[in-house]
Amino acid sequence: MLKSFNLKDEVNSVSELFQYKRVGVLNNHMLNVLQAENRTLEFHIHENSDEMFYCIEGEFDIEFEYGLSHLREGDFIIIPKGTKHRPVCKELVKCLLIETEGTLNKDNTGGAYFE
Repeated sequence: MLKSFNLKDEVNSVSELFQYKRVGVLNNHMLNVLQAENRTLEFHIHENSDEMFYCIEGEFDIEFEYGLSHLREGDFIIIPKGTKHRPVCKELVKCLLIETEGTLNKDNTGGAYFE
């Protein structure tokens, strides 16, 4: 039997900040939830994959070379592959990330992603 999941329950089960929890796979896309606070990653580019951020709870920014996009609870943004960006989290934020398998690594997550 297939099981449904609640994103808020899944992200609330993550006990530490900056730890990614895989909650599903859709075709070759990873669905990971995480909690972050007071962290700005370095600018980076995903050459081979678009990336989607969905804000489950809280607020944060995605910074681009040309400005910021602000996300609040319920908002999402799709960042096209090849776009230089970085997440900026000033307060506690809980989010879902969707990208192709192998996109996340220690370099573009500030060392927080472990397979």
